[in-house]
Amino acid sequence: MPRIVEIKDISQPELDAYARLTEAQLRNRLEPEKGIFIAESPKVISLALDGGYQPLSILTERKHIEGQAREIISRCPDIPVYTADDSVLEKLTGYRLTRGVLCAMRRPAPKAPQEICSGDNVRRIAVLENIADATNVGAIVRSAAALGVDAVLVTPSCCDPLCRRAVRVSMGTIFQIPWAYVCDEPQEWESHGAQILRRLGFKSAAMALCSDSVGIDDHRLMAEKKLAIVLGSEGDGLSKTTIAACDYTVKIPMSHGVDSLNVAAASAVAFWQLRAR
Repeated sequence: MPRIVEIKDISQPELDAYARLTEAQLRNRLEPEKGIFIAESPKVISLALDGGYQPLSILTERKHIEGQAREIISRCPDIPVYTADDSVLEKLTGYRLTRGVLCAMRRPAPKAPQEICSGDNVRRIAVLENIADATNVGAIVRSAAALGVDAVLVTPSCCDPLCRRAVRVSMGTIFQIPWAYVCDEPQEWESHGAQILRRLGFKSAAMALCSDSVGIDDHRLMAEKKLAIVLGSEGDGLSKTTIAACDYTVKIPMSHGVDSLNVAAASAVAFWQLRAR
Protein backbone atom coordinates (compact mmCIF):
# COMPACT_ATOMS: atom_id res chain seq x y z
CA MET A 1 0.00 0.00 0.00
CA PRO A 2 1.28 3.50 -0.75
CA ARG A 3 2.23 5.72 2.17
CA ILE A 4 0.06 8.78 1.52
CA VAL A 5 1.24 11.79 3.54
CA GLU A 6 -1.03 14.83 3.64
CA ILE A 7 1.05 18.02 3.68
CA LYS A 8 0.17 20.05 6.77
CA ASP A 9 3.24 22.29 6.84
CA ILE A 10 5.12 23.22 3.67
CA SER A 11 8.23 24.00 5.73
CA GLN A 12 8.72 20.39 6.85
CA PRO A 13 12.27 19.28 5.93
CA GLU A 14 11.11 16.18 4.06
CA LEU A 15 9.90 18.54 1.32
CA ASP A 16 13.18 20.43 0.92
CA ALA A 17 14.06 18.61 -2.32
CA TYR A 18 10.94 20.02 -3.95
CA ALA A 19 11.11 23.54 -2.56
CA ARG A 20 14.23 24.83 -0.87
CA LEU A 21 17.27 23.10 -2.32
CA THR A 22 18.97 24.67 -5.32
CA GLU A 23 19.98 22.56 -8.31
CA ALA A 24 23.57 22.67 -7.06
CA GLN A 25 22.52 21.46 -3.61
CA LEU A 26 20.44 18.68 -5.13
CA ARG A 27 23.39 17.62 -7.23
CA ASN A 28 25.75 17.61 -4.23
CA ARG A 29 29.01 17.42 -6.15
CA LEU A 30 31.10 16.98 -2.99
CA GLU A 31 29.15 13.85 -2.03
CA PRO A 32 27.64 12.46 -5.26
CA GLU A 33 26.28 9.40 -3.49
CA LYS A 34 23.86 11.73 -1.66
CA GLY A 35 22.75 13.60 -4.77
CA ILE A 36 19.10 13.91 -5.79
CA PHE A 37 17.30 14.98 -8.94
CA ILE A 38 13.65 15.70 -9.68
CA ALA A 39 11.75 13.88 -12.43
CA GLU A 40 8.51 15.46 -13.60
CA SER A 41 5.46 13.86 -15.25
CA PRO A 42 4.32 10.23 -15.21
CA LYS A 43 6.01 9.43 -18.53
CA VAL A 44 9.41 10.78 -17.48
CA ILE A 45 9.23 9.14 -14.06
CA SER A 46 8.25 5.83 -15.66
CA LEU A 47 11.28 5.97 -17.97
CA ALA A 48 13.53 6.67 -14.98
CA LEU A 49 12.11 3.67 -13.14
CA ASP A 50 12.57 1.55 -16.25
CA GLY A 51 16.21 2.66 -16.26
CA GLY A 52 16.73 1.44 -12.71
CA TYR A 53 16.78 4.84 -10.99
CA GLN A 54 15.89 4.78 -7.28
CA PRO A 55 12.80 6.78 -6.23
CA LEU A 56 12.87 8.49 -2.85
CA SER A 57 9.49 10.23 -2.62
CA ILE A 58 6.60 11.46 -4.75
CA LEU A 59 4.81 14.81 -4.73
CA THR A 60 1.43 15.01 -6.41
CA GLU A 61 -1.92 16.73 -6.24
CA ARG A 62 -4.52 14.82 -4.28
CA LYS A 63 -6.74 14.40 -7.34
CA HIS A 64 -3.96 12.55 -9.21
CA ILE A 65 -3.48 9.77 -6.64
CA GLU A 66 -6.18 7.71 -8.32
CA GLY A 67 -5.54 9.32 -11.69
CA GLN A 68 -2.39 9.94 -13.67
CA ALA A 69 -0.10 9.25 -10.70
CA ARG A 70 -1.70 5.90 -9.91
CA GLU A 71 0.63 3.69 -11.96
CA ILE A 72 3.76 5.46 -10.70
CA ILE A 73 2.61 5.12 -7.09
CA SER A 74 1.90 1.42 -7.62
CA ARG A 75 5.48 0.94 -8.84
CA CYS A 76 6.90 2.66 -5.74
CA PRO A 77 5.03 1.10 -2.81
CA ASP A 78 7.65 1.75 -0.15
CA ILE A 79 8.20 5.50 -0.47
CA PRO A 80 6.13 8.43 0.88
CA VAL A 81 3.64 10.12 -1.43
CA TYR A 82 3.26 13.75 -0.33
CA THR A 83 0.01 15.32 -1.42
CA ALA A 84 -2.20 18.39 -1.10
CA ASP A 85 -4.39 20.63 -3.23
CA ASP A 86 -2.76 22.35 -6.19
CA SER A 87 -2.76 25.74 -4.44
CA VAL A 88 -0.69 24.32 -1.57
CA LEU A 89 1.75 22.59 -3.93
CA GLU A 90 2.16 25.77 -5.99
CA LYS A 91 2.99 27.67 -2.82
CA LEU A 92 5.50 24.95 -1.90
CA THR A 93 7.30 24.65 -5.24
CA GLY A 94 6.80 28.13 -6.64
CA TYR A 95 5.20 26.87 -9.86
CA ARG A 96 2.13 24.97 -10.98
CA LEU A 97 2.54 21.23 -11.34
CA THR A 98 1.22 21.25 -14.90
CA ARG A 99 2.25 17.61 -15.37
CA GLY A 100 0.76 16.47 -12.09
CA VAL A 101 3.56 14.46 -10.49
CA LEU A 102 7.10 15.04 -9.25
CA CYS A 103 9.45 12.33 -8.02
CA ALA A 104 12.67 12.86 -6.07
CA MET A 105 15.19 10.25 -7.18
CA ARG A 106 18.70 9.25 -6.20
CA ARG A 107 21.36 10.41 -8.63
CA PRO A 108 23.22 7.50 -10.21
CA ALA A 109 26.93 6.96 -9.67
CA PRO A 110 28.81 9.03 -12.26
CA LYS A 111 30.15 7.15 -15.26
CA ALA A 112 33.54 7.57 -16.88
CA PRO A 113 33.79 8.54 -20.57
CA GLN A 114 35.69 5.34 -21.27
CA GLU A 115 32.82 3.34 -19.84
CA ILE A 116 30.24 4.65 -22.28
CA CYS A 117 32.38 5.42 -25.34
CA SER A 118 34.31 2.19 -25.80
CA GLY A 119 33.46 -0.55 -28.25
CA ASP A 120 32.97 -0.70 -32.01
CA ASN A 121 29.23 -0.17 -31.63
CA VAL A 122 29.74 3.36 -30.27
CA ARG A 123 30.32 5.31 -33.47
CA ARG A 124 28.76 8.73 -32.91
CA ILE A 125 28.87 10.80 -29.73
CA ALA A 126 27.75 14.33 -28.94
CA VAL A 127 29.94 16.64 -26.85
CA LEU A 128 28.28 19.64 -25.19
CA GLU A 129 30.69 22.46 -24.37
CA ASN A 130 29.52 24.94 -21.72
CA ILE A 131 25.86 24.90 -22.80
CA ALA A 132 24.21 26.57 -19.82
CA ASP A 133 20.59 26.63 -20.98
CA ALA A 134 18.68 23.65 -19.56
CA THR A 135 16.10 23.72 -22.34
CA ASN A 136 18.80 23.40 -24.99
CA VAL A 137 20.54 20.59 -23.11
CA GLY A 138 17.28 18.66 -22.78
CA ALA A 139 16.40 19.19 -26.45
CA ILE A 140 19.87 18.10 -27.61
CA VAL A 141 19.69 14.93 -25.51
CA ARG A 142 16.28 14.12 -26.96
CA SER A 143 17.57 14.59 -30.52
CA ALA A 144 20.66 12.53 -29.74
CA ALA A 145 18.56 9.64 -28.46
CA ALA A 146 16.20 9.83 -31.43
CA LEU A 147 18.75 10.27 -34.21
CA GLY A 148 21.34 7.58 -33.63
CA VAL A 149 23.86 9.18 -31.27
CA ASP A 150 25.35 6.49 -29.05
CA ALA A 151 26.48 8.60 -26.07
CA VAL A 152 26.65 12.18 -24.80
CA LEU A 153 29.59 13.83 -23.07
CA VAL A 154 29.26 17.17 -21.27
CA THR A 155 31.95 19.55 -20.08
CA PRO A 156 32.17 20.53 -16.40
CA SER A 157 30.70 24.00 -17.11
CA CYS A 158 27.68 22.59 -18.94
CA CYS A 159 24.20 22.60 -17.44
CA ASP A 160 23.54 19.47 -15.39
CA PRO A 161 21.65 17.03 -17.65
CA LEU A 162 19.68 15.88 -14.60
CA CYS A 163 18.38 19.30 -13.61
CA ARG A 164 14.59 19.33 -13.55
CA ARG A 165 14.03 21.39 -16.71
CA ALA A 166 16.60 19.48 -18.78
CA VAL A 167 15.09 16.16 -17.72
CA ARG A 168 11.59 17.40 -18.57
CA VAL A 169 12.56 18.79 -21.99
CA SER A 170 14.44 15.60 -22.82
CA MET A 171 11.15 13.75 -22.22
CA GLY A 172 13.08 11.21 -20.16
CA THR A 173 15.52 10.26 -22.91
CA ILE A 174 18.35 11.24 -20.57
CA PHE A 175 17.56 7.92 -18.87
CA GLN A 176 17.87 6.02 -22.15
CA ILE A 177 21.12 7.34 -23.66
CA PRO A 178 24.47 6.90 -21.86
CA TRP A 179 26.06 10.17 -20.72
CA ALA A 180 29.02 11.30 -18.67
CA TYR A 181 31.18 14.30 -17.87
CA VAL A 182 34.11 14.33 -20.26
CA CYS A 183 36.50 15.46 -17.49
CA ASP A 184 36.44 16.85 -13.95
CA GLU A 185 37.65 20.44 -14.35
CA PRO A 186 36.97 23.16 -16.96
CA GLN A 187 40.69 23.75 -17.40
CA GLU A 188 41.23 20.12 -18.34
CA TRP A 189 38.70 20.37 -21.17
CA GLU A 190 40.12 23.70 -22.35
CA SER A 191 43.67 22.38 -22.56
CA HIS A 192 43.15 18.73 -23.49
CA GLY A 193 39.60 18.32 -24.77
CA ALA A 194 40.41 17.19 -28.31
CA GLN A 195 43.14 14.89 -27.03
CA ILE A 196 40.66 13.25 -24.65
CA LEU A 197 38.34 12.55 -27.59
CA ARG A 198 41.22 11.12 -29.64
CA ARG A 199 42.24 8.83 -26.79
CA LEU A 200 38.66 7.57 -26.81
CA GLY A 201 39.14 6.76 -30.51
CA PHE A 202 37.12 9.61 -32.04
CA LYS A 203 37.80 12.23 -34.66
CA SER A 204 36.20 15.50 -33.60
CA ALA A 205 33.93 17.81 -35.57
CA ALA A 206 33.47 21.32 -34.16
CA MET A 207 30.16 22.84 -35.24
CA ALA A 208 31.16 26.45 -35.98
CA LEU A 209 30.91 29.12 -38.66
CA CYS A 210 34.50 29.73 -39.70
CA SER A 211 36.20 30.56 -42.98
CA ASP A 212 37.68 27.06 -43.16
CA SER A 213 34.48 25.20 -42.18
CA VAL A 214 33.49 22.27 -44.36
CA GLY A 215 29.88 21.54 -45.24
CA ILE A 216 28.00 19.11 -43.07
CA ASP A 217 27.67 16.75 -46.05
CA ASP A 218 31.45 16.56 -46.62
CA HIS A 219 32.30 13.00 -47.68
CA ARG A 220 35.24 12.78 -45.27
CA LEU A 221 32.95 13.41 -42.31
CA MET A 222 30.44 10.88 -43.54
CA ALA A 223 33.18 8.26 -43.87
CA GLU A 224 34.61 8.60 -40.35
CA LYS A 225 34.18 5.39 -38.40
CA LYS A 226 33.99 7.15 -35.02
CA LEU A 227 33.03 10.83 -34.84
CA ALA A 228 32.46 13.23 -31.94
CA ILE A 229 30.11 16.11 -32.80
CA VAL A 230 31.10 19.08 -30.62
CA LEU A 231 28.45 21.73 -29.90
CA GLY A 232 28.91 25.08 -28.18
CA SER A 233 26.82 27.46 -26.13
CA GLU A 234 24.26 29.91 -27.44
CA GLY A 235 25.79 33.25 -28.39
CA ASP A 236 29.47 32.53 -27.83
CA GLY A 237 29.54 29.16 -29.54
CA LEU A 238 32.60 26.95 -29.21
CA SER A 239 35.79 28.41 -27.82
CA LYS A 240 38.54 29.25 -30.30
CA THR A 241 40.79 26.76 -28.52
CA THR A 242 38.30 23.94 -29.08
CA ILE A 243 37.75 24.85 -32.72
CA ALA A 244 41.48 24.93 -33.39
CA ALA A 245 42.05 21.58 -31.68
CA CYS A 246 39.28 19.64 -33.42
CA ASP A 247 39.93 17.59 -36.55
CA TYR A 248 37.15 19.27 -38.53
CA THR A 249 35.25 22.55 -38.37
CA VAL A 250 31.76 22.01 -39.73
CA LYS A 251 28.92 24.30 -40.78
CA ILE A 252 25.32 23.85 -41.85
CA PRO A 253 24.71 25.80 -45.10
CA MET A 254 22.17 28.60 -44.57
CA SER A 255 19.70 30.36 -46.88
CA HIS A 256 17.95 33.75 -46.92
CA GLY A 257 20.74 35.45 -45.03
CA VAL A 258 20.21 33.43 -41.85
CA ASP A 259 23.54 33.22 -40.06
CA SER A 260 22.96 30.22 -37.80
CA LEU A 261 20.47 27.95 -36.04
CA ASN A 262 19.70 27.58 -32.37
CA VAL A 263 22.13 24.99 -30.97
CA ALA A 264 19.34 22.49 -30.28
CA ALA A 265 18.04 22.77 -33.86
CA ALA A 266 21.59 22.59 -35.25
CA SER A 267 22.27 19.46 -33.20
CA ALA A 268 19.30 17.65 -34.74
CA VAL A 269 20.47 18.50 -38.27
CA ALA A 270 24.03 17.41 -37.45
CA PHE A 271 23.01 14.17 -35.77
CA TRP A 272 20.85 13.15 -38.72
CA GLN A 273 23.31 14.09 -41.43
CA LEU A 274 26.37 12.63 -39.69
CA ARG A 275 24.73 9.48 -38.35
CA ALA A 276 26.68 6.24 -38.69
CA ARG A 277 25.79 4.39 -41.85
